[in-house]
Amino acid sequence: MAQIEQSDKGKKKKGAQKKMSIHVDFTPMVDMNMLLITFFMLCTTMIKSQTLTIALPSNEKIEQSEMNKAKESEAITLILATDRDANGNIKKDDSGRPMNTVYFYEGMPDVTDADGDGRLDNNKLQAEQFLGNDGKIQQGIRKILHDRNKKVLEKIEVEKAKWRNKEFAPGNSAANDSIYQARAREIRNDSTITRPIVIIKATPEASWESLISALDEMQINQISRYQIDNINQVDSAMIIDYLAKHPKK
Repeated sequence: MAQIEQSDKGKKKKGAQKKMSIHVDFTPMVDMNMLLITFFMLCTTMIKSQTLTIALPSNEKIEQSEMNKAKESEAITLILATDRDANGNIKKDDSGRPMNTVYFYEGMPDVTDADGDGRLDNNKLQAEQFLGNDGKIQQGIRKILHDRNKKVLEKIEVEKAKWRNKEFAPGNSAANDSIYQARAREIRNDSTITRPIVIIKATPEASWESLISALDEMQINQISRYQIDNINQVDSAMIIDYLAKHPKK
């Protein structure tokens, strides 16, 4: 409580104003703060933190020898490239997006040059871009990967519908999420389903953004079998041949 104390020390002149000191006792205020803290702790609703779920690659180690033996229907190689100017700066298109190109080929590369004219006879290399969806329609390299992993995505979509309806564990959101993630993981790693093996490579000019975008596509398309590898002479020869046949405007 507040107290006002009057000081009578010393001689006072006639008509001088009396000096007073104010003392405030904060002990009740401390008690009130503790009660407020207790009240808020008891009435607070704990919210589950929002975290990003990442579809990590499976434990299936993909060696180069295994890649050579992989079925052509499963193997797909992505080669990342970024257009740069004379100073090494990344070029951007009219919409302000970095000019990243994704070269890709399915199965094993073919660098046969039977007539010796310096051009490959059967270059399977193609080029795409990192594009988002147009509504529900996939575009760019996302469509290529989506179509290659379509069976896995269809099975996961069935489980996702059950997860949205909370069919796995009604009334228990955490258990519902956990069961769905476990089932999705089983589907991604199911060896009985036709799944792609994706090898991601990058040219010396490729930006970090293009590599991160490629890893994002693995997550979006639920691809579990992928790895990052070094570009080799065969890949470079295929790119040079492709650019000679399809010069950039």
